[in-house]
Amino acid sequence: MAQATYHFPRGFLWGTATASHQVEGNNTNNNWWKWEEEGHTAHKSGLACDWWGGRWKEDMDRAAETGQNAHRFSVEWSRIQPEPNRWDEDALERYRIMLRGMKERGLTPMVTLHHFTDPLWLYERCGWETEEAAPLFEKYVRKVVDALKEYVTTWCTINEPNVYALSGYVTGDFPACHKGLDVAVKVMANMLRGHAAAYRAVHEIQREARVGYALHYRPMVAKRPWFPLDRVMRGVRYRGLNLAFPSGISTGVMQSPLGRVSIPEAKGTQDFFGLNYYSVDTVSFNLRNRAELFTHSGYPKDADLSPGNFIANIPEGLFDSIKWAVKTYPDTPILITENGVEDADDSLRPRYLAQHLHQVWRAVNFNWPVKGYYHWSLVDNFEWERGWTQRFGLWALDVETQKRTKRRSAELYEAICKENALSSEMVAAYCPEVMGRLFPE
Repeated sequence: MAQATYHFPRGFLWGTATASHQVEGNNTNNNWWKWEEEGHTAHKSGLACDWWGGRWKEDMDRAAETGQNAHRFSVEWSRIQPEPNRWDEDALERYRIMLRGMKERGLTPMVTLHHFTDPLWLYERCGWETEEAAPLFEKYVRKVVDALKEYVTTWCTINEPNVYALSGYVTGDFPACHKGLDVAVKVMANMLRGHAAAYRAVHEIQREARVGYALHYRPMVAKRPWFPLDRVMRGVRYRGLNLAFPSGISTGVMQSPLGRVSIPEAKGTQDFFGLNYYSVDTVSFNLRNRAELFTHSGYPKDADLSPGNFIANIPEGLFDSIKWAVKTYPDTPILITENGVEDADDSLRPRYLAQHLHQVWRAVNFNWPVKGYYHWSLVDNFEWERGWTQRFGLWALDVETQKRTKRRSAELYEAICKENALSSEMVAAYCPEVMGRLFPE
């Protein structure tokens, strides 16, 4: 058996990522709670992981005890600004306590300012469909940064604006006032304006801040490369999902399937790029799928699939995604802000984790500026329209009892974090089935 160790740079960030609505519980004043009450989700979030009730403390203990040195989480706009003209100072103090707790445990925090949820009062005004959303977001960001700046210097303005826009306004899986590709493009443009305003506001308040955003980037291949329509549809879907925000930040002109939108204030508004990667799509032409521009996406027949067939284990896609980010944003630090797989019995996750981190190591050894990795997620949490049907946590959660159970993948990640490396001994112990791929003779 080959014996070797893939070392990561000193100071590399090892963490997990979470989001407020998915872990806090009882977020009753936002659009997602309303969406759940209307019956649009597989389950209701309910108590979630009970972080608002204080169980974040034990989960942060678990993170720190297992060698993690960073954590990405989001603050809930609807708690901080429950009404248009009212701020909840108690909620801000609760977040200060959380951040202080992370720092005391040796965890460097990253705060996401918008992770899919909107206050109910904003949603009732049709939220990001309207031009008032961006200045309202800036006002909220100023309040948050001023309150939390003592404990955090890394800020993620908006998580996956492409998923937010397409899932709400095209596919209808997320809450939205109206549907249509034209509405989705308008929403994306307003979110880009909001990001740009937030970027400048954060730096105005905290000069040393690092500000970026997190993009769900999805590499895509044509299902039948020999078939022209599959190749065309691959291009349509790829540009529609992946390029709007990146083009706007690179050039000040947002590309979209319906044309270009000039947003010059967005150009250059990032200090780091947050990359969320899960899998690669195989795209084909589908005449019946008008809502998604006559495209269909899936995975190869022989793919290494998660139990619910939701994610295919294609680690090379992460390397390709990092390569794309380096070309798109030259000389910009990259953080892998999400990467993980739904796997309740933990049979796939160990090899998924090891194989994807091997690709991160490859990127680092090309001298590409990857500075950290945040696994999704620390503990099983509420997965949006899919409810509790998917389990992404390193720790399992019993929703009824709130009991946490450490999975073997958490043990593997612990070994990686503590060693700042991925070794052949780790792979042999936790996922020997991929030993020959990661450490060939």
